[in-house]
Amino acid sequence: MPRGDASAAVVTLHGGSELSRRSARPWQLAALRMHPLLRAAAAAAPPDTLLGRVHYRHRGWNGGDPADDALRALDELRRLAGDVPTVLVGHSMGGRAALRAASHPLVRGVLALAPWCPPQDSARHLTGVRLMVLHGDRDRVTPPAESADYVRRAREAGAQAGLVIVRGGDHAMIRRIGDWHRATAAIVAGMLVADPAAEGLTARACATDGAVHL
Repeated sequence: MPRGDASAAVVTLHGGSELSRRSARPWQLAALRMHPLLRAAAAAAPPDTLLGRVHYRHRGWNGGDPADDALRALDELRRLAGDVPTVLVGHSMGGRAALRAASHPLVRGVLALAPWCPPQDSARHLTGVRLMVLHGDRDRVTPPAESADYVRRAREAGAQAGLVIVRGGDHAMIRRIGDWHRATAAIVAGMLVADPAAEGLTARACATDGAVHL
């Protein structure tokens, strides 16, 4: 399919470290973890959807490197495919980078999986953006409470934001792995629909036993 004929795009952003100048590699576990999630999103998305992954220069945050890499990737996507509505799917540090990159004009929605949402990060740029956060209550790496606080701030800024707490879910998304994948597929598909009313259906579609919606 010619890239200019795409109707939408889904881009994943994997996790990393708080500080690391080591080069990021596609065979890192954090990067490999996103492959089945991208496949799940692809299965639910329209057939003319472009799929992509952000490649970071470094494994760590280092003041915001992954977010800068995400913005550059979105600029390149726009050059190749035009103004295609884009959903970002980020895990952990990649969730933080996706939230930062949501200011880009291509971004229609963000699915943040167990994201790193420190209190100092602003949500004011998320006006009009669809945001869904999935966070396991057994996460010992990134606090679910910080995700809940970020979602509240995003709503105050005018985002269509929601949070799903996955009971028994861990940071690596290994516990209840099937639920993480099904939820990713349902949420991405809903975000690619032009009608904002579909967001409520999306939230119900990703509901599973033991999930709490906020």
